[in-house]
Amino acid sequence: MEHAWLSLIPFIIVIGLSIWLKKILPGLVLGLLVGALLVEFSVLGGSQETVNYIVTTLSDENNIKIIAFLYLFGGLIGMMNISGGIKGFSEWIGGKIDSQRGLLSLIWLTLPFTFMMPMFRIMMIGPVVKSLMSEMKISKRKVGFTMDVSTSSVIVLLPVATAFVGFMVSLVEGGIQKHNLDMDPYQIFLLSIPFNFFAIVMLIIGLIRTFWSSSEKEVEKKKSNEEESYHRKGIKKELSMVKAQPWNLIVPLFLLLGLSLFLLWQDGVAKGADTIFQAFSEADATFVMLLAVFITLIITFVFYMIRKQELGETIFHFFDGGNQLMQAIILLVLVWALSLVAEDLGFSQFISSTLGSFLPSFTIPAIIFLLGSVVAYFIGSSWGTWGLFMPLGIALAVSTGASIPLTVGAVFASGSFGAMTSPLGDTTITTASILEMPLVDYARYKLKICSIGVGIAVGIYLAVGFFV
Repeated sequence: MEHAWLSLIPFIIVIGLSIWLKKILPGLVLGLLVGALLVEFSVLGGSQETVNYIVTTLSDENNIKIIAFLYLFGGLIGMMNISGGIKGFSEWIGGKIDSQRGLLSLIWLTLPFTFMMPMFRIMMIGPVVKSLMSEMKISKRKVGFTMDVSTSSVIVLLPVATAFVGFMVSLVEGGIQKHNLDMDPYQIFLLSIPFNFFAIVMLIIGLIRTFWSSSEKEVEKKKSNEEESYHRKGIKKELSMVKAQPWNLIVPLFLLLGLSLFLLWQDGVAKGADTIFQAFSEADATFVMLLAVFITLIITFVFYMIRKQELGETIFHFFDGGNQLMQAIILLVLVWALSLVAEDLGFSQFISSTLGSFLPSFTIPAIIFLLGSVVAYFIGSSWGTWGLFMPLGIALAVSTGASIPLTVGAVFASGSFGAMTSPLGDTTITTASILEMPLVDYARYKLKICSIGVGIAVGIYLAVGFFV
């Protein structure tokens, strides 16, 4: 496309306005409007295109699954709150945790039970962690970073049983088929995992920071007091008065985990898998998580009614819990719509045309990682970044003779950076929403730390690329 560079304008508006206002919603709305105007250059036409992009986003099956999952999971959290489940569990586990290190360690210890999907993990542990934070002076940003790094940097490194595996393998398969390479896609995927240097480096940094005794509590506490929202004081007071009943959290929690694993296996077998690992790889994890939370909600509702939980309060707090995540849902819808605008303006073609095959082969993985990271930060989507850069990465690796597993690992690493740091990323949005942090400030905080990981990863890619 002749004017594909125009596709950068919506992203520049979003990032620039978000940094200036410290609010991401105005930037997203303006960026989407400007992008739509560039597609259809008239006030009425641009407005129509804006609505069309939002409607198209909401018509996407996977997007609707994610939106429904978020709202239903938020509703489940609301029900567990008013039933005293979160309060009871927090008091029980809080008696065993008496330090910041203990709280941060707990976040890591929950990983074996919540590794299937990033949003699932954050929403599962976030409310419990948030309730425990009130009992000790600890930085929200540090807790949020620990949640995110133990999520984004671990799940992307797992070869089975996550929402990512099937999509990642399919991208590798597409690139291999396009170039008629005699390679097994899943084998290439497995070989690429040790080459996701950013995720590995951030995992190490995250573990070190868990046991680092730095303090950020004073500045953040002052900010928290200034930004306290008064309209929810009544609900907070109501929740503080409920009777602590830990079983009202434990039963739904283990029911949800058990259903998720069982349905992952069942869905994979229905798709022709022969082994449990293959079943987890083949399963539609997004739909399975939605189905699991839907069934859990129904059974939990019946369970609460048997335990004499008041019907009206339960229903009210189901909606209140879901509504608490409406900000995150609206932001995600706008981000998805913005990505559609950028593609229509020729974003992927622009990225492709600015790269050349004249580069030395050993630099290809490092360059792909850097460019992919920049794009991932702008679009906030690991899946979107992988989709854009996997064909490009494999094409450059084939044409220059660079290592294909190393280049594939670099592509996946770039998406990991975006998911971890971008203020447009669902991980950042969801964590900031649950822990009640200013989104842009939190994203800038993470960017400072992740920039160290990027620098280390680039150096490793250059060194390994030179010898492989």
